[in-house]
Amino acid sequence: MQDAFTGKATCIQGRALPGAEERARLQDDHERRLEALAHLGTAAEKCDLRTHSDPDRDLVLLAEDEVALLESAGPEWAELGDAIRAFRALLPLHRLEDFGFHAEVEHPLEEPNARLRYLHSGVEASAFVAVDDASVYKFFLPRDEHFIGSEFGFRRGEETVLHAEAVLGSYRALLEKLLLIHALGGMATEVVAVTPEGILVAKQALGEPLPQGDDMSRRLPAGLIEIPSRFLRANRDHPRLFFHGARPWLVADLHARNFVRCADGALRVIDLVAAPWPEREAIQDSLIVDWLVRVRENPGASALGGAHDDEL
Repeated sequence: MQDAFTGKATCIQGRALPGAEERARLQDDHERRLEALAHLGTAAEKCDLRTHSDPDRDLVLLAEDEVALLESAGPEWAELGDAIRAFRALLPLHRLEDFGFHAEVEHPLEEPNARLRYLHSGVEASAFVAVDDASVYKFFLPRDEHFIGSEFGFRRGEETVLHAEAVLGSYRALLEKLLLIHALGGMATEVVAVTPEGILVAKQALGEPLPQGDDMSRRLPAGLIEIPSRFLRANRDHPRLFFHGARPWLVADLHARNFVRCADGALRVIDLVAAPWPEREAIQDSLIVDWLVRVRENPGASALGGAHDDEL
């Protein structure tokens, strides 16, 4: 299938859910996109193009021919040109007009669009349903110029070891969030494009929303591990630990509005807030470090080895 707006191959259409092979391919796309962004950042640093105040927005928006005239100046510039093209292949630039919006108005996503029907808006994104095939397109708008989406920031807690608070995120954090949704068995997600204005576009299958306020505590995705209350407090619903590969993540904001019921009857998460769990050097707490080791092998491991949490 071809995406109606970009002409690129797609495996998401309306309410239909991709099969296992297609999901695996999407997962690989998420992983390769993040690897390509990391390589692009490394290549840019060699050419002194990175800035401390803007870690990834400028990189994400580089055009394929951005450094074409400099590529013959040395191997570092040639590597940067290759890195840009590799990243653009995984996150192409498309105009808002390609999605039926009129970019010349002040707030194009708020204007009528003959090809996309407005669905709803949240803090991070506005969602639309394609008129042609009923697929969902989410437009993540930059905030405060250089930030996009949300991620967790960590600090030492007063009553707990760590306190996690949702803060403005980066493009890397947003791409990581979309990867985690997919890795959790959530709604299959394609990263479709980024616009010259910095709006990132993602695509998901359409599902039925749950009633607002539904209790999700016993309906969360498999693989999520409850975090002992003495270790962490977060300002989002149902904070959980999730291991993706060798890396632990904090995943939260798992309220009813971030789930839908899919065509196969299953509940799937469509959005969340996440961040890599802090490195042991940042935590400086032997109990958490020990618990992370044990809980990786046994998700039911208690906060203290040899004891049950309800006995502590």
